[in-house]
Amino acid sequence: MPETLRGDCSNCFGLCCVALPFARSADFAVNKASGEPCRNLQEDFRCGIHTRLRPSGFSGCTVYDCFGAGQKVSLVTFGGVSWREAPETARQMYEVFPVMRQLHELLRYLTEALARPAARPVHAELRACLARVERLAEGSADGLEKLDVAAVRAEVNPLLLKTSTLVRATAGARTRSRRGADLIGARLRGAKLRGADLRGALLIAADLKGADLSLTDLIGADLRDADLSGADLTDALFLTQPQLNAARGDATTRLPDTFERPAHWG
Repeated sequence: MPETLRGDCSNCFGLCCVALPFARSADFAVNKASGEPCRNLQEDFRCGIHTRLRPSGFSGCTVYDCFGAGQKVSLVTFGGVSWREAPETARQMYEVFPVMRQLHELLRYLTEALARPAARPVHAELRACLARVERLAEGSADGLEKLDVAAVRAEVNPLLLKTSTLVRATAGARTRSRRGADLIGARLRGAKLRGADLRGALLIAADLKGADLSLTDLIGADLRDADLSGADLTDALFLTQPQLNAARGDATTRLPDTFERPAHWG
């Protein structure tokens, strides 16, 4: 995956720590309103407790990824001038950031789709769509603020669905679609889910120990506290690092080469 689609906090104005709100819960130790800098944000826009977020009650921060939108808004859209240097830009910067984040998420999925040989029949359409979303992401702050990002997602989604169908077909097994299924706490230990459609499925706290999730479409699947110990996610489709960070796993969990094993896993 290109570095431009990975969060780079060293080149960002701490936008996720300012623009986004959060409520006191199991994921966050305090309440914070949108536009209010997190109490842990330092003058250099770095997190003061980055190495101890989980024990400090901020596990929610460890499962977030802007897909490179933070540095794009900071350095490109606003030309490297921060909200501290130009307070008059703060409101618009905070509005643009979540829009850019959605565009970069789509770019991440489209880039993966283009890297899948099985999706070759739709590669031309994917390239055209990728180019269009890239142009939108390069737009002005005013244009991004007014952008109907839901319409953009609706344009991209059919191509991602076609990609999913083509890629999962190579699994060689017919699996029942569990798209959007409520599988909270489900007992799926050792389940043969190779090539399955788990798009948008709720897998919170599900037992997926030793499950075969290779070539499975996991776009939008909620894996919070799901147990992936010993599971096989080789070539899992549209998997993201935040999904892994939200789950539990161990040294025997098989991951695609481009992913990092979360530090809190056993």
